Amino acid sequence: MLTKLKAKIQQLLGHEARLAHRIGLTPNAASCLGMVFALLSAFLYWKSFSDTHLLVLATILLLLSGLCDALDGVIARLYEEVTVFGGFIDSLLDRYADAIVLAGIILAGFSDAFWGIATIVGTLLVSYTRARAEVAGVKMESIGVAERPERIVILALASLITLVWFPALRWSIILLAMLTNFTVFQRVFHFNRALKRGLCS
Repeated sequence: MLTKLKAKIQQLLGHEARLAHRIGLTPNAASCLGMVFALLSAFLYWKSFSDTHLLVLATILLLLSGLCDALDGVIARLYEEVTVFGGFIDSLLDRYADAIVLAGIILAGFSDAFWGIATIVGTLLVSYTRARAEVAGVKMESIGVAERPERIVILALASLITLVWFPALRWSIILLAMLTNFTVFQRVFHFNRALKRGLCS
C-alpha cells in the first residue's frame, strides 16, 4: 500500500541522496546506518517501559531507520551503484532491523509474548513470500496491507500515542500480528492466481 508512496518519497530524496553521497555515504553504508538506527531504537524501546519519554527518541530513530531504507536505493540509482549484492544486503539488514525493534518492544513488556512472536513471524514471512515469489517471476511489491512502510508508520504512531494512552503499543502489536499474517495470505493467493494464469517463469 504505502510502497507506492515510498516510491514518490524516493523521488523527492534526490537532494538528500546527493548530499549523502558527497560526504561519502554509499548505498551499503546507508543500509548499515539504518541498521544502527534500528538497534538504537530497539534499545530505547527496551528501556522506555519505565520511562515512556524515551519513546519519542525511539520513534525518531525508527523513522530514521526507515528513511535510510529509502535513501540507500535512491543513492544507488542516482549514481548507478545498483548491485545484486547491495540489494541482498539491504533486504537482509531490513529483516534484522524489523526483528530487533519488535524484540525490544516485546522485552520491554509493551506486548504479550504470543502476539509479539506472531508479529515477528508474520513480518519475516511477508518478506520471504515476496522473495520466493519473485524468484519464480511473480512481482510482489505493493501486494498486501502490511508491507514495511505500513508497519513502521503503525509502530511510530502507536509509540507516540502510548505517551497519553499506555496500551497503544500493545494493541498495535496485536494489529500487526493480524495484518502481517493476513498479508502473507494475500501474497499466497496472488502467487497461486499468477501460477494458474501461467505468469510464473
